[in-house]
Amino acid sequence: MSEVKEYDVVIVGAGPGGLCAGLYVARANRKVICIEKYLTGGQIANTAEVEDYLGFEHISGAELSMKFADHAKKFGLEIESDEVVEVYVDGDDRIVKCASGTIYKAKAVILSSGGSPVKLGVPGEEEYAGKGVSYCAICDGAFFKDQVIAVVGGGDAAVEEGSFLTKFGSKVYIIHRRDELRAAKIIQQRAFANEKIEFIWDSVVEEIEGDDKQVRHLNLKNVKTGEKSKIDVGAVFPFLGFHPNSNVTRENIRKDQGGYIITDYKMETSIKGVFACGDVRAQLVRQITNAVGDGTTAAVAAEKYIEELEDKHANRV
Repeated sequence: MSEVKEYDVVIVGAGPGGLCAGLYVARANRKVICIEKYLTGGQIANTAEVEDYLGFEHISGAELSMKFADHAKKFGLEIESDEVVEVYVDGDDRIVKCASGTIYKAKAVILSSGGSPVKLGVPGEEEYAGKGVSYCAICDGAFFKDQVIAVVGGGDAAVEEGSFLTKFGSKVYIIHRRDELRAAKIIQQRAFANEKIEFIWDSVVEEIEGDDKQVRHLNLKNVKTGEKSKIDVGAVFPFLGFHPNSNVTRENIRKDQGGYIITDYKMETSIKGVFACGDVRAQLVRQITNAVGDGTTAAVAAEKYIEELEDKHANRV
C-alpha cells in the first residue's frame, strides 16, 4: 500500500526557483517539501562557473546550488530525492504521486520542474559538459573570451546567441544542417553582417573532442556530400530547442505552443492552487535571477491561497 504524506505545500523540482519558494514557504511556518528527480540545484548544478548572480562575482554552479539548499533547509524546507509522475486535484487537496509509490497530499503545489535543452547526442557531449559544451550563452559566453566558438542550430535562438557570443569569441561558427536559416529575417541580417560569424551549411556535428581541460575540436559531416571535416574550437553551444518538463499534471493545464506553462501575475496556473516558477513557465529569459523571483511570488501566492482555503473551511464550521 502506498505511503501517504501530508504537507501544506509540495514543490516539484529543486532548481533555484523551487528552493527559493521552499525558503519562503518554510519561513511562513508552513510544512513544505521539495521533490527533485536529479540534482539539487537543477541546471545550475551542472554549470562550471556562475558570474551573473548578484552578490557572487565567481562561484561554481555546484557550490551555489548547495548554498541555496542549505539556506532553505535552515528554515525547515525538506528535500526528497524522487520522481514526480503525476499531479492532480482531489477536492481541496492537491495530490503529488511519485515513482517510489509515495503519495503527497498538499493544500498547494508549486511546479518548478524546469526543462532540458535538446542535446546533440554525439560522443564527447556529456564528457565535456561544463568544459566547453554549454547550452546557455548568457551564462557561459564570457568564459571563452578571444577563443573560437561554435554554435549549432539555425533557429532564432541559435542565430541570436551566435551574434551575442561574438562579444567574447574571436570567431563564431554557426553550424546548420540545412542550407538556409529558420531564424527571423532581421535576426539573419544582423548575423550575416557580423564579420566575426562564419556559417557552415548542410553540416552536423558527429563528435566533440578535447583534452583533459576543455573542448578542442569538432568533427563535422556534410549531410549532402558525406564529406567529413574537423574545426578547432574552444567551446560549442547547441541551440536545438528546449523541452519544458510540464507534462506531470493529470488535469489539462494551460500551456503555450512550446509546452511552457502559462501563469498569471501570481504565478498561478489554470489549475487553482497549483503554481509554477522558473524554466517550466512561459517567459522571456531563463536565468537564475528570474527563477528566484518567480519562486518568491509563487510562495507568497501559495501562502495566501492556503489562508483563504483555511478561512473557507473555518467558516463552514
